Amino acid sequence: MSQLVQPALSVVVPVYNEQGNVVPLCTEICAVMTAIGRPFEVVFVNDGSSDATLAQLREFGASEPRLRILDLDGNFGEAGALSAGFQAVRGDLVITLDGDGQNDPHDIPRLLERIEGDTQCRVVSGWRQERQEGMMLRVLPSRIANWLIATVSGLPTHDNGCGLKIYRRAVVQDAAVPRGWNRFLPALFGVTAAEVAEVPVNDRRRQHGESHYGFNRTLIVMRDLLALRFIMADPRRAEPAWRAVVLAAVVAVLIGLLLSWAVVWVSAVVGIVGLLIWRNLQRYNAARERGVFRVRREYTSEDQG
Repeated sequence: MSQLVQPALSVVVPVYNEQGNVVPLCTEICAVMTAIGRPFEVVFVNDGSSDATLAQLREFGASEPRLRILDLDGNFGEAGALSAGFQAVRGDLVITLDGDGQNDPHDIPRLLERIEGDTQCRVVSGWRQERQEGMMLRVLPSRIANWLIATVSGLPTHDNGCGLKIYRRAVVQDAAVPRGWNRFLPALFGVTAAEVAEVPVNDRRRQHGESHYGFNRTLIVMRDLLALRFIMADPRRAEPAWRAVVLAAVVAVLIGLLLSWAVVWVSAVVGIVGLLIWRNLQRYNAARERGVFRVRREYTSEDQG
């Protein structure tokens, strides 16, 4: 792809085993972005797909110079794939969509209008108000998780799981998000409540393949939320502090065996919670130090010729 044209807008799409979805989605994104009338790039991040996702993207990319394909060296999860895309983009505004086609690219202009109409706004998030999924297994757990995330993070967002978002590049350019922590964006990037906005968006049914998420995601969110406030504040200082809490709980359990079972149970609960928080602080700090992805190769239209 020619490096002479600097894109004003960058679209990042993480994909894992989305054959059948990637070409229609890329076609749709390019049509919408072309109609906007500004230079753009579309960055698909192949997160270790084992199906024909990469082959289909490369075939499509042979005739689409605005498409870049980052092929990761393994499966790093959506958070790692997003981090790779964030670090690779060149546009001042960065748009993200899920790779399953359920986010509607035609909503992009409305999110774009919102962020460009407010200089204080650093992130605009889509809000899927009419979900096209089962209530008990997907929608209800998602609402519970969103309420918990909003409560802990202090960001009044209703749909943290919506992949359709727009960021100012300065917000995401140094991203290194641990696996599973994409649910906590943009709180992890230091965005305040006054700097985030929501726009209602369309939610579409998946046309091909199966969802990669299930009910257990809510349980994982609840586990990881324990550490979120400490990560938002000062994760490096919090890590040794919570290690000390865990060690103190272990000592208290041993002492409690000689004194009282009540002391044992209370100390054990404190120790388990502390261990979960300490472990996530370790993961986050390690991600910042070592990175969360490896790129095997980047493909552009010039590579297909």
